[in-house]
Amino acid sequence: MSYADQMPSGAMSALITPFKNGKIDTECFISLIERQVRYGMDACVPVGTTGESATLSHKEHMECIEIAVSVCKNSGTKVLAGAGSNATAEAIELARFAQKCGADGILCVSPYYNKPTQEGLYQHYKAVAESVEIPLMLYNVPSRTGVNIEPSTAIRLYEDVPNITAIKEASGSMERIVELNTLAKDFAIFSGEDAINYPILANGGRGVISVTGNLLPDKISALTHLALERNFKESKAINNELYAINCALFCESNPIPIKAAMYLSGLIPSLEYRLPLLAPSVENLRYIEQTLQHYEVKQ
Repeated sequence: MSYADQMPSGAMSALITPFKNGKIDTECFISLIERQVRYGMDACVPVGTTGESATLSHKEHMECIEIAVSVCKNSGTKVLAGAGSNATAEAIELARFAQKCGADGILCVSPYYNKPTQEGLYQHYKAVAESVEIPLMLYNVPSRTGVNIEPSTAIRLYEDVPNITAIKEASGSMERIVELNTLAKDFAIFSGEDAINYPILANGGRGVISVTGNLLPDKISALTHLALERNFKESKAINNELYAINCALFCESNPIPIKAAMYLSGLIPSLEYRLPLLAPSVENLRYIEQTLQHYEVKQ
């Protein structure tokens, strides 16, 4: 089986990490992953940026991967484990651990804060990918990392490193999606922006890695699978239906709003973040609550 065939695809959620009294709420985390499986998600993505990975210890990060792999085992739902860092050696350590645990692939966010050059990005990703024997997905989110993986760099990595087969695109640029598709039609592109899940899928995307999927996995699963089956009319209708909640879930820095929405919906028992993140403002909490009234959140 090729690396491209091994890479998880379809509907995926960028999982939150629930906390209780300052520690990971493992019981709640298990139940959230089981809910993802129950509502037809193809894969779950633990300890990405939505999972507050930047503030987790290495031990906690590894624990989340272990839990996800254990819960998803024999379920048909795959695990794309977050294994990114702004230090290449740390990313390699996390990637190797994810492989050892049985993760199906690695999601590796571009190094944040240190703003490497394009050659630095190339060498970073090449080193991480070559340290494991499972597929690696690039993760481009320049608004959070301060650095953009240029299309030429992404395609160079795809062509030079066999197990780099995909990219999660959260730049918000549809022009970039078209450019990547034009440069290499077999390079798998995944939506990292919930508001444009449908447009990306309709332009050749292979799936989504969704924040909204934490809250509404049934809707994100349906939207994605309909588009992949080329039922674009119904997929677009769901994308339009989700527009209001997608906006609300990004009214403050992710994952502040999604955790608040899940708490208000009874999916997590406590509303806790790791500093420097805090609960949303009173106004935004009210906005999220009012928006939720228009959606059925299945338990």
